[in-house]
Amino acid sequence: MSVFNEYARYYDLLYRDKDYQGEAEYIHGLIQAHVPAVHSILNLGCGSGRHDRCLLDLGYTVTGVDMSEEMLIAARAEAAGNSSLEYLLGDARTVRLDKTFDVVISLFHVMSYQVTNADLKAAFVTASAHLKPGGLFLFDCWYGPGVLSDRPARRVKELEDEAIRVTRIAEPVLHPNDNVVDVNYQVSISNKSTGEVKDIRETHRMRYLFLPEILGYLEGAGFRYRFSTRWLDTAAPDDMTWYLCCGASVPQTT
Repeated sequence: MSVFNEYARYYDLLYRDKDYQGEAEYIHGLIQAHVPAVHSILNLGCGSGRHDRCLLDLGYTVTGVDMSEEMLIAARAEAAGNSSLEYLLGDARTVRLDKTFDVVISLFHVMSYQVTNADLKAAFVTASAHLKPGGLFLFDCWYGPGVLSDRPARRVKELEDEAIRVTRIAEPVLHPNDNVVDVNYQVSISNKSTGEVKDIRETHRMRYLFLPEILGYLEGAGFRYRFSTRWLDTAAPDDMTWYLCCGASVPQTT
């Protein structure tokens, strides 16, 4: 996602409280429940690779694809030449690697960044093109019933490490006729040693999805829908579910 390029350097600090290990174990549990004894994973929209390193520890080989070269630089640095981790520059809508994987994942709402119908269709087709028959496609997204029941609100996040202090203000604007939320970010980065302050402003346009349209896009990309749950849960989604996790597969040929 090009919107991440400018503050990729600060990304891991902003999300250091995110439970990547717990999320990877959740994904691992879904994989083991539906397609046990698999090994290879393609991660569309891998970011700085923190999920990938956790999945590596759980026994998988992971290929990560991301649009941001800055994110990939961070991911490759952490991979430290490990042959079970590979990172490639590419767009989830168009990348073609000429090989298939046991599992394709797309996490941290990558599919909600596909705000047009054409973009969402293309991203699902990419996932289908890289998934082995009988494999598992796992993705999360913003879920429409939850977004409309618990409307997005202004949030302030403050974090620091030994070198910098970061304040991020998120001001959301809901566009109900487009099923989109514009999240307007103001990020202020203060250098502790010099006192220099850098301000970054970005808008992340996020699409919230409903299950019937998800099923339609999955079917159009050649998938068979398997399940949907609340993210980090196994319960069925309801009108207070903000984050949805879905699973689908490409049918095996007979």
